[in-house]
This record gives sequence, C-alpha cells and structure tokens, in this order.
Amino acid sequence: MKKPGAWSFSSIKLYELCPRKYEAEKITKEVVFTDTEATLYGKELHTAAEEYVRDDKPLLPKFSHIQSYLDSLKRFPGDKHCELKMGLKKEDGKLVACDFFDKDVWFRGIADLIIINDSTGWVLDYKTGKSSRYADIKQLALMAACMFAKFPQLEKVKAMLWFIVPNDRIQSVYTRDEAFTIFSDLHGILAQREMSYETGVFNPKPNGLCGKWCEALSCEHNGRNR
Repeated sequence: MKKPGAWSFSSIKLYELCPRKYEAEKITKEVVFTDTEATLYGKELHTAAEEYVRDDKPLLPKFSHIQSYLDSLKRFPGDKHCELKMGLKKEDGKLVACDFFDKDVWFRGIADLIIINDSTGWVLDYKTGKSSRYADIKQLALMAACMFAKFPQLEKVKAMLWFIVPNDRIQSVYTRDEAFTIFSDLHGILAQREMSYETGVFNPKPNGLCGKWCEALSCEHNGRNR
C-alpha cells in the first residue's frame, strides 16, 4: 500500500464515515466520482460567487437571491481572497504554512472567501445543501488554523458556514492560542487512517448508505449486490 498523502476535511470525513468506501474512492479507484445535479449546482454557485466578489462579474438571474449578501461582503473592509488554496506541513515538530501543492504538504484546504483586516480575519464557506442540521464546524476550525499559519498578524478568526437554501449561518470564533487544537481533536481518526495505509486494511463501517446508495460494489455490505 502507498503511504497516506495529504488529507482534507472532506477526505477525513469520508474515512470516518466508512474506511472501505474511502479505499474504493481514494485508493483502488473502484468508485469514480460523477457529478450529480446537486454537485453541479454547487460548483456553479461557488464559481458565480467567486467571480462576483473578485471580478464584479454579474450574477445569473438564478443566483440573484444571494446578491445582497455578496454585496455586503464586497463592502466589508479588508483584503479579500476568493477560493484561497492553503496548505500545512510538519516542520521541526510544528505545523507551518506551505503551498497547496508543496511536496511535503500534510493538510490541504480551500476557503471560499477570506477577508483579512489587520489582526482579524474572516472565513466563509458557501453551502448549497437543503439543511444545516448536520453542520460540522470542524471545517471552520481547520480553515482558521490555516489562516493563523499563513497570516502571522492575525489574532482572531471569525468563521461561518452559510447554508444558502435555508439561509442559516453557523458561526464560530477562534483565537491564535487555540488555533491548532483541532488537530488534537482529530488525532484518533488520523491515526486510524495511517494504520489502514500501513496494514492495507480498510474495514467497512455499515451505515444507512449501504443499502442502495453506496457505489463500493465490492463491499460485502453493499445492498445493491443482493
């Protein structure tokens, strides 16, 4: 088995959901990602928001419902970075900022919008799901950690998940002192992932998706084989 490479919030969430599904998608490539109507809409909205904030490119009529909020973001003081790719690597026992494609990158993350104003930063992630019920703020903590590493002047990061359909906003605030505690919180699942790579064993974790939604057809729990 190859060594574990850089990870992201989405990849560790996939491993946590089911190591076997992770193996099928990330290693054996048994499962090839195919866009759905929902993922295509999400990509289109993210691109529209990025180009509107960064380039003043007019929004399509179907995205007019987000214009007023995007306008408020554009008026907000500070340096704006759209779709900012960030990386962290281990150096002398510490996590430091690096290029997204650095050969030693350990963690990768992409922020939909970052605003830097003196010692305070803001990070926003657009969500196109229909509900915020299962919102996971670990994503915000990871983005905040990357920001503290990349922008040494920051003392505070205000982070938000914006669920556009229900117009729900999940917010959290981070200080530099607590910037990297998220990695302690994730140590257990990261260690399990590393062990899976070392042993070549990615045990299945049966869940509600097995019956008819999972594409990992080689798994003994996949209901589509029955």
